[in-house]
Amino acid sequence: MDTSIQNEHAHLPLAGIRVLDITQVMAGPFCCMLLGDMGADVIKIEPPKVGDSTRHSMGFRLKGEDSPGFLALNRNKRSIALDLKNPADRDVLYALVKTADVLVENARPGVAARLGMGYETLAEMNPRLVYASISGFGQTGPWAQRPGFDLIAQAMSGALSATGLPGSEPVKNGIPVADLGAGLFATYGILSALMGREKSGRGQFIDASLLEAALGLSVWETTELWGTGKSPQPIGSANRMSAPYQAVQASDGYFVIGAANQKLWLTFLDVVKRPELNSDPRFSTNALRVTNRVELIEELRPTLAQRTVHAWVEALLAAGVPAGPIYNYEQALASDHVAAREMVMNIPHPVEGSFRALGFPVKMRGTPQQVRHAPPLLDQHGDEIRRELSEKGLLQSSGQKAVAR
Repeated sequence: MDTSIQNEHAHLPLAGIRVLDITQVMAGPFCCMLLGDMGADVIKIEPPKVGDSTRHSMGFRLKGEDSPGFLALNRNKRSIALDLKNPADRDVLYALVKTADVLVENARPGVAARLGMGYETLAEMNPRLVYASISGFGQTGPWAQRPGFDLIAQAMSGALSATGLPGSEPVKNGIPVADLGAGLFATYGILSALMGREKSGRGQFIDASLLEAALGLSVWETTELWGTGKSPQPIGSANRMSAPYQAVQASDGYFVIGAANQKLWLTFLDVVKRPELNSDPRFSTNALRVTNRVELIEELRPTLAQRTVHAWVEALLAAGVPAGPIYNYEQALASDHVAAREMVMNIPHPVEGSFRALGFPVKMRGTPQQVRHAPPLLDQHGDEIRRELSEKGLLQSSGQKAVAR
């Protein structure tokens, strides 16, 4: 899908909401991008000269100096470079705070307060401000001052211990679930706080963390722990609550099946022509199949090896049993279905010309999201934002650019 820069004033759900994005890397920028996609005016506040550290990450580039990782997380934002240790630049931040609805920061706990931008300070200037802090381990507790990285959060939340194959070396989730999960939970908190503000007239402080995001997504794993008294172990692609529900091997590769209840199990047996397995005392109920999952898959192995991935997937789907091939990202993104769902789009950019990005993962029929701003160059909108503040009488025009950039 070719996506042109759309009308900034279109009526989107968060039109009129201003967000100050004082974050770097992934969780915070992802959160603020989601808010921007819904129409918020997101102002990305970056350190002078270097900007968001993700601008310089990854081992490859497209055309410009900004990394594809930065481009992927920062559409629908404007950029201003401020040195928050500099009093003149901090005055610009304070002027922005008076116009803002939301501020998101992801410094280590205590750093924002030392810079004069803690919640208590800014809430005095703007009691309606919704202030979200995203950190590795939260604002309180004995781990609060530890550095926050997705891998560390996955490890210390327990998620890493339950990922991979039995007996293998530790394997992290391929997708940064702690980082992206923290961004999603923070977005959920911000939107809830904005709705609550309509009743109370006041904003509030939101404390989100990578650790709690990873834990919050560990629903099956914690249930298994509390139900059995044993910590969950790695089980590869299998499911902790149902079997067979995992990757299995056909004659030419692997595919996945989801016979997640008794009806689907019986239908599955009809398709693979193994009805006798339902009379096997090891497999007659879902609970028994989960307990004896390894033996079940061994029983099915020679049967499934008789046909190709395509043949099995087609036969199972025709019978109503969930199944699918295992695609790599190139195959998934090239599929007709992903194209129909507009999950790949080309975003115009002043340096790149255009670049491919993921589309909007939630479709809104009444107020569809738009790309209103390409990912900004560092300080691209600095003069524009200062001029807006000056016009509102919140900033002296003589101080429009306090430090060299």
